[in-house]
Amino acid sequence: MISGTGIPDVVPAGRMAGRAQPVLDLPDGLQLRPWRPEDAEALLAAGQDPDIRRWNLFTVADAAQARARIARMHERWRAETGAVWALARQDGPAVGLAGLNDVDPAGGSAELVYWLLPQARGAGLAVAAVRRLARWALDDLGLHRLRLCHSAANPASCRVAERAGFPYEGTQRSALLHADGWHDQHLHARVAGDPA
Repeated sequence: MISGTGIPDVVPAGRMAGRAQPVLDLPDGLQLRPWRPEDAEALLAAGQDPDIRRWNLFTVADAAQARARIARMHERWRAETGAVWALARQDGPAVGLAGLNDVDPAGGSAELVYWLLPQARGAGLAVAAVRRLARWALDDLGLHRLRLCHSAANPASCRVAERAGFPYEGTQRSALLHADGWHDQHLHARVAGDPA
């Protein structure tokens, strides 16, 4: 489709909605796969984890709310506004999330988000998931730019971004409202053609 500016859409409408959300393989038998209703327990655990709540501004009150969030993930795929995967072993329970928020197919951009449950932290899984998802978004889907943002008070996310190939671009002052007040936000990004 051509926008009102005469510039063609970076990613044609329907590229996501016209196909099933893929399973993305990771090393060591792990994968990024679409969330399932039976993953509600993992989503509820994430919503109760203090670190996930703090850094991702994410809460889930009960199993019904978790199932509703999973249903919304699938709706967002069909609407081409988001793409969210569970990080899990093949046929295993979800231990993390990696996804794209604010997907703008016409403009060719999205924000990459992720979190891990405590038992999955410290083994490089976040870096592997972010790298794999970025490769899919840029190479397979055809987006041009991915941004990864985090509180400047969260150095672990800064390390994940840098190790996953998202260079630091700057600090957005007072950009995130957390429970303890406004946080500056680091902006990292990758664009199509950046070295892997």
